[in-house]
Amino acid sequence: MHVIQVNGTLYCHYEQKVRPYIDLIDSLRSLGVDQDLPLPSIAVIGDQSSGKSSVLEALSGVSLPRGSGIVTRCPLELKMKKIRAGEPWKGKLKYRDNEMDLNEPHSVEQEIVKAQNIMAGTGSSISSELISLKIESSEVPDLTLIDLPGIARVAVGNQPKDIGERIKGLIQTFIKKQETINLVVVPSNVDIATTEALKMAKEFDPTGQRTLGILTKPDLIDKGNEENIVDIVRNLVIELKKGYMIVKCRGQQDIKKKLSLEEAIQNERVFFEQHSYFSPLLDDMKATIPLLAEKLTNELVEHISESLPSLQKQIEVKLQETNTELKKYGKPVPEEDEEKLTFLVEVIFQTCNVYSTRVLYRVSHYECREKPSKMTPFMSCLESLNIVIF
Repeated sequence: MHVIQVNGTLYCHYEQKVRPYIDLIDSLRSLGVDQDLPLPSIAVIGDQSSGKSSVLEALSGVSLPRGSGIVTRCPLELKMKKIRAGEPWKGKLKYRDNEMDLNEPHSVEQEIVKAQNIMAGTGSSISSELISLKIESSEVPDLTLIDLPGIARVAVGNQPKDIGERIKGLIQTFIKKQETINLVVVPSNVDIATTEALKMAKEFDPTGQRTLGILTKPDLIDKGNEENIVDIVRNLVIELKKGYMIVKCRGQQDIKKKLSLEEAIQNERVFFEQHSYFSPLLDDMKATIPLLAEKLTNELVEHISESLPSLQKQIEVKLQETNTELKKYGKPVPEEDEEKLTFLVEVIFQTCNVYSTRVLYRVSHYECREKPSKMTPFMSCLESLNIVIF
């Protein structure tokens, strides 16, 4: 079953079984619940130039900021919702108090760059503030990911000298949570044991219970190293509970040739089908973007399902604490507009009563020491105040 081909009966299955879980967590996050309680999520991390942006592009179907250096400068919450074939593509971008509708996929990259410049400045610094991008399309999986800045080893150009530590600190706030699945993106043409992203993931998830490895750029590996890559994907080198996947996305040359994302998906499948070493990985459902999308969706839904009992208890405790706090302020604000006006007048009246009582108490003590004539203007002012209010 390939997520990218979901329609008809299978689409209904996703709407009934998958979408409610993801919508629930997205709704809780939009209400700010994640500021008090950790919510199940998938965080995407990788060293610079790991191919992280290319993977997210392939999953979402839109071009994201890419290039050399730090491209992702704020956490990006990428919410994808599959809709029926034939329905129009929709996008929505939110950050701080800004919210805008996007009608074309090609406008996404530019608007994200603008948002990052507002949040993190026009230089090369980063911000911990979240940018939220929602995409509704028939060509995306039901999935929510949080993309994090690529790990920088040294500062270059006008980057802050401590940029590496800042990025690591930001990444740690996400991957240390037990509710987070860590999606670690690693190029196939580097020694996986030396990648900073995997080291960080292992630091906070030593047994690999909530870490999934993604190998990219399989077309760039050195000849003779193919068997080692196959062993890694089959979880025989550095074991991770959730295992590994391998994908081939658009490279810089493909983009210059204006290769579309759809064409890249087709080329990827041909690459793995015809590769003498990697074709068995396709049979094992461990290769290509569509199979990665399916695995991520299933992993997230399973993760949410397992977390719900604990999350429900935590929300109930928070709700009880909030209700107890609200009781200190008397009866709640009514729902009807007419009742709200009466409620407001009562609150003002009670406030003025308290105020007047305290003022008159002090005045009575003041009158004992001062002549009554000195108090007349003050008392007149107090009476006028009551008349104006009531």
